[in-house]
Amino acid sequence: MNEYLNLAVACMAFVGSHFLLSHPMRAFLVRRFRANGFMLLYSAVSLLTFAWMAMEFVRAPKSAGFWPTGDVLWIGASVITLIAAVLFVGSFIRNPSLPGMPDAMAAQKPFGVFKATRHPMMWGFALWGAAHILVAPRIDNLMFSGSIIFLALVGAKAQEIKKRKLTGVEWDSWLRRTRFFIRADRLFRAGWGPWLGGIVLWGIATWMHPFWGVAGAGMFRYLPI
Repeated sequence: MNEYLNLAVACMAFVGSHFLLSHPMRAFLVRRFRANGFMLLYSAVSLLTFAWMAMEFVRAPKSAGFWPTGDVLWIGASVITLIAAVLFVGSFIRNPSLPGMPDAMAAQKPFGVFKATRHPMMWGFALWGAAHILVAPRIDNLMFSGSIIFLALVGAKAQEIKKRKLTGVEWDSWLRRTRFFIRADRLFRAGWGPWLGGIVLWGIATWMHPFWGVAGAGMFRYLPI
């Protein structure tokens, strides 16, 4: 397993730096660098640690998969990544959790993908990771995609705790009117914007897979394009 050590360290740095900067070190760093400076630092560390993790993922040996991956899993993964793209795109529309949003936004009526879950961006990342594990069940991918899933879902719950302390009444109201886990039936009532944007994002991302050295994904796995 020593051949995966560098990837393991990079994954721990990616996940650990997010939690350190978001929670125990956040107050000190905001006082030291102010809000904008903190966001620049947070973004830089996030990008650098993700780039390191991605680089080690490419370098890591590609072991045999833990289960066979046929058309059924590929089609299932394609559907899951489409839902992930819809959630991700929709998370930028009237999201009270985005940096710089006023606390009062948490008192609004759930809108778009927030009817399905209050953490659409985090679930988008988690579903993306789960879909990729389904079709590439290797040690390196379990470490890489598993880190993204862990950070997304545990980070979402940690964000709730932090927001509840900082925001108070508005966030309590938001928690009561929204759900942590996804309600699929409500996702179909999210409106045309998230679905249109999600389909476009999903189409571009799957079309680009061969440029990343990966076999065709999504519909491009079956279309002669």
